[in-house]
Amino acid sequence: MEDVDWLRRNFVEVFCLPEEATEWLIDLYRSIQFFDDVADGDKVDRKDLDHVLWHMMVGQYSNAFFAQKSAALVPLLANAILKWQASDHVEREGDVDARSFMWRAGYYDIILTVVQLCHGAEVAKDSAHMVMRMYGEKYEDYLEEFS
Repeated sequence: MEDVDWLRRNFVEVFCLPEEATEWLIDLYRSIQFFDDVADGDKVDRKDLDHVLWHMMVGQYSNAFFAQKSAALVPLLANAILKWQASDHVEREGDVDARSFMWRAGYYDIILTVVQLCHGAEVAKDSAHMVMRMYGEKYEDYLEEFS
């Protein structure tokens, strides 16, 4: 998965995240993509199903970073899910706009928080614009998808 390699390089080389944080973020990304494919009715690969099943039921909880930082991460995950569900709701109604586009990108909020948890608020502040620029989908492409 090309996206995963690109994310991993950024997490390691740009943000200098520890291995456990990087692996948790990569597994979270793969899980999000899997569930998005399920929601869209896209074909899902059995290998991806097996990976996500393991991550969500076992791997996440045995990841040292997640275990140590879960008090901060769980509410953030809940918020990202609720924002995605809100965006998905208006998308299915055909009422997309800049707000629904923005609310799809909760994963990048999580990345920024992981940077802050690993390196502190000052580094997160200095890195925030780089995290924001990681979001690859363009607003115009998003609108086109629903026109």
